Amino acid sequence: MSKFLTLLNHETFFSDVFLHNLDFSYAIEIIFRTTVMFSIILIFLRLTGKKGIRQLSIFEVAIIIALGSAAGDPMIDQEMAIIPSLIAFISTLILYRSITYFAAKYSKVESIIEGQPIYVIEDGKFSLNVKEAQTLGKDEFFAEMRESNISHVGQVKTAILETNGKLSIFYFENDQVKYGLPILPKEYNKKSVEITAPGHYACTTCGEIAELHQRATCPRCESKEWVAASKDCRVT
Repeated sequence: MSKFLTLLNHETFFSDVFLHNLDFSYAIEIIFRTTVMFSIILIFLRLTGKKGIRQLSIFEVAIIIALGSAAGDPMIDQEMAIIPSLIAFISTLILYRSITYFAAKYSKVESIIEGQPIYVIEDGKFSLNVKEAQTLGKDEFFAEMRESNISHVGQVKTAILETNGKLSIFYFENDQVKYGLPILPKEYNKKSVEITAPGHYACTTCGEIAELHQRATCPRCESKEWVAASKDCRVT
């Protein structure tokens, strides 16, 4: 601790951390390099034809990440020229255009590159097995469904996770709403393995509905955790 305090009190500590022999002329060069590389990134995104990040598939996000080093190094590394990075961008763009061409022409290529839409909810229940549901992040789905004024899974006829990460939701009519797993935090957090009163309960893992009088195992996923089910209509 004393050595750390001594280091902090050293007169060159903050200078080394924040400046480290940075001269004014190189600072101007960094600003210029950053402006050029940022402009190249924007041009690249425009050439892909995408309007926003929500429209990017996993394949496209991987390309953006791969370009991070090509764009980042020339911004601050004085030894790194801009032209080699520009060549990397052009090569990546050609690769992207080639792959998307073949993906549009051949469905198998598109399936490999883009993946397939996944049915998350069918008929008011999660259609995924336990392992897949955990991998896809149930909390994230709950948050997105709440943004669509959904209070429980029984209001949802079908929910599909698209290849771009967007959740497409189709609803039951009010007279068709079923008992469902509540997704509002206060209601969902009342989950328990104990059944304190008879009634309709929802499995917290798969959304299976059962009329219970005592603790039980879910016949669909073998989970033992339940929460009181809801049958409220969706408020729009």
